[in-house]
Amino acid sequence: MTNKIIPLADIRYASRVPHIPARLQAPTGLLSDTLGRPLHDLRISVTDRCNFRCSYCMPREVFNKDYAFLPQSSLLSFEEITRLARIFVAHGVEKIRLTGGEPLLRKHLEVLIEMLAKLQTPAGKPLDITLTTNASLLAKKAQSLKDAGLQRVTVSLDGLDDATFRSMNDVDFPVAEVLKGIEAAQKVGLAPIKVNMVVKRGTNDAEIIPMARHFRNSGVVLRFIEYMDVGATNGWRMDEVLPSAQVIERLNAEFPLAPINPNYLGRKLPSAGAMPMVRARSASSAVSPRPFAATATGRGCPPKANCFYACLPARDTTCAPCCAMNNTQTSRSRQPWATSGRGAQTVIRNCARNCRQMSAPQGV
Repeated sequence: MTNKIIPLADIRYASRVPHIPARLQAPTGLLSDTLGRPLHDLRISVTDRCNFRCSYCMPREVFNKDYAFLPQSSLLSFEEITRLARIFVAHGVEKIRLTGGEPLLRKHLEVLIEMLAKLQTPAGKPLDITLTTNASLLAKKAQSLKDAGLQRVTVSLDGLDDATFRSMNDVDFPVAEVLKGIEAAQKVGLAPIKVNMVVKRGTNDAEIIPMARHFRNSGVVLRFIEYMDVGATNGWRMDEVLPSAQVIERLNAEFPLAPINPNYLGRKLPSAGAMPMVRARSASSAVSPRPFAATATGRGCPPKANCFYACLPARDTTCAPCCAMNNTQTSRSRQPWATSGRGAQTVIRNCARNCRQMSAPQGV
């Protein structure tokens, strides 16, 4: 009997590498998408590895000991990252966010931060350099990160109840260590600190009020994020989503809330103590410009919350043309987010494609 061999391809390398012109377009300092929205933020993943196995992000069933993470040779070097950052800064980027995986797992990350801290905007201003972390190593590294030039951190924390937190990170990591990391970051001046809480109905939604009470008047900005579908790896189910409207309702019953005004187009930069929402599938009142994201391999990609999620309320927003394209392509109603099953998957694919076409950075 002849064995049948089925060739497999690594989808991380399947995307088409864009053509690089011999001469780059001269920077104008006004990088924007095709809708004229300025792109000020550059998000760079420095590693695809993480020491947590959160069920909504890197579930253990998929990212186990046999999972093939990127080899070191496939990661962007610090010099390559700095060169890319310099090009984007010349085109108008003002903030760089380092992410992973867990970025603090990247060896000698402080060296990269020192290199990035030397960059300046065309106006001669220093960059806003920030980092997103699960804070498992933050208590040890806070001072060295600050000394290297890091300005702020965003910490992922899904609850204060230790049993709930240990269950969600799935590596039995105690919440007390994360809180120590946040305290260490505050002491060295990595502020304002932002804390992101992913809310899953029936898992940690009971932690909403305790989290708000804990960080209220602490100088920390607490943000609630709807549990979102990040692909085919996290077993996403709609019945586990707690809509932001219900989160706001719970918070408002305990702490009266008031809307805040955006600091600049499409972006709300709240003051300390504010509790903004990041929506995945429920209706939203505004659409933010999408920051450009660079993966650890250097391939550009849209953020996890792709255009479909951003377009949920898009009938009266700047993203409406994308949904209009979607309606035509899917022959659905004027509300593509109302679909389900295969229809919804078609909408997601079409809208993600449209978003990439319409929001591709110009002049890079």
